[in-house]
Amino acid sequence: MKIRLLTENLASDMVWLAEWGFSAWIEYAGKNILFDTGYSDVYRKNAAHAGIDLEEADFLALSHFHRDHTRGLLYHPFESKKKLLLHPRVLTARYKSDDEQLHADYADIRTTLTDDFELIQTTDPVEFVEGAFFLGEIPRANSFEKGCFFEDPMEDDTALAFKTDKGVVVVSGCSHAGICNICEYAKAVTGQPLYAVVGGFHLMHDEDPPVQETIDYFRAEAPEHLMPVHCIDFDIQAAFQTALGYNRPGAGSLIEL
Repeated sequence: MKIRLLTENLASDMVWLAEWGFSAWIEYAGKNILFDTGYSDVYRKNAAHAGIDLEEADFLALSHFHRDHTRGLLYHPFESKKKLLLHPRVLTARYKSDDEQLHADYADIRTTLTDDFELIQTTDPVEFVEGAFFLGEIPRANSFEKGCFFEDPMEDDTALAFKTDKGVVVVSGCSHAGICNICEYAKAVTGQPLYAVVGGFHLMHDEDPPVQETIDYFRAEAPEHLMPVHCIDFDIQAAFQTALGYNRPGAGSLIEL
């Protein structure tokens, strides 16, 4: 399988655009999946630079409702109604905020979703391509991950899991549910050990993240590929790289597994 990071906080080199957000183009079992769309049209511009025709997407999937993963839908290029997987809460979630632009953006995103896409809403895991799973609602199984975003329980936060001959590949958007919770659920759903984990880990200082516990988890699991991106503070990323040894990808990176 191949994963092209279309949107990420850091560019992999000078020819790609970056923004705070996440989007990935995934090629698996002869199918194309667009997972999240970032905040703006950056994913479209990077896709064009990579020679990717987004119209060839067989499925879209959303990791959760936040704008840095969904607002790019306002710039979508699709002429036909694509199948889009999401947790139903994506269509109803609200921020507690007085920011009128924030609420206007979410209203526009919800309208775009309901008008322009064939929605597949589910809280349960769905095998949407043979061997490829939209995980649905993630059980909060461990004692160290909060599994929320401040006061928001984030029931809609989810990820994708792909079976391979070497184990399961997990692609996360932001991991508000807890990246270890997500990985454990991916293992349970697929019946495979971890082979690769790519995406947002949401380890940010303002939420008092379980850094050492997460490092210990991945040291024990020992996936062959570990690539935290997007929402992980710089010094925490450095601690992970020091402890576990990997090269951080960025916007434009092509990951071949």
